[in-house]
Amino acid sequence: MIPRKEALELVEKYVKNDKLRKHMLAVEAIMRALARRLGKDEELWGLVGLLHDLDYELVGKDMRRHGLVSAQLLEGKLPAEALDAIRAHNELTGFKDESELAIALKAADQVSGLIIATALVMPNKKLSEVKVKSLKKKFKQKDFARNVKRDKIMLCEKLGLTLNEFFQISLEALQGISEELGL
Repeated sequence: MIPRKEALELVEKYVKNDKLRKHMLAVEAIMRALARRLGKDEELWGLVGLLHDLDYELVGKDMRRHGLVSAQLLEGKLPAEALDAIRAHNELTGFKDESELAIALKAADQVSGLIIATALVMPNKKLSEVKVKSLKKKFKQKDFARNVKRDKIMLCEKLGLTLNEFFQISLEALQGISEELGL
């Protein structure tokens, strides 16, 4: 398995969009926090979160390839279970994976979007202003952050977490890297 430093070099090489890079860092932070909570390999889970969108700019508009190309780029750098989770996080690939790692990635990917969107509507646009209560309210508003798939966030229950617990873990993870995220 590659070290985080090498993973960050890959992100720099393949991802030019700053917002996408920040999204990848956000998902990494959530995945690390989930691994800690669930007693899993924090390094592995973090790398999966960090590298899951490595191919996003490479595949362009062909979203059926998103995840598959990342897995190809990461072959030999991450274990098979990690590559499977990355392939499966995008349903358009047709790749199925019901491992805890894959489920966590799908949920973390979506909750990061909800948390960031919520922070951006706060008076000072800061993660420190976001509370679990705000996330619950925004989660219920279907017209808020429309691209966030609420059903994927609810996958947290398959990990043995309530929605509140998942929000708390994820929010604290992002607050911990708020400077890197610029929020």
